[in-house]
Amino acid sequence: MDTFASLASTLTCPAIVVTLGYAALCAVSPYARCRRCHGTGHVKAFPRRSRPCGSCRTEGLKLRHGRRVANHLRRLHRDGTR
Repeated sequence: MDTFASLASTLTCPAIVVTLGYAALCAVSPYARCRRCHGTGHVKAFPRRSRPCGSCRTEGLKLRHGRRVANHLRRLHRDGTR
């Protein structure tokens, strides 16, 4: 039983640290650079030079998944307590 407890704590502690770190990152910096256009707002297209990025709508930033979940939960709580 002692081996199981040490294994569980070895796996659980880093997972908690990573989760809390990502939650803090989402709170401090809710937007991340778009992965498709690398934050420029335009993607290279052949034969044209570039075209607007459809993923971020030429903003170069996208809302992080964790922040999107937090916003949804906040909105759900707000609507449920009215």
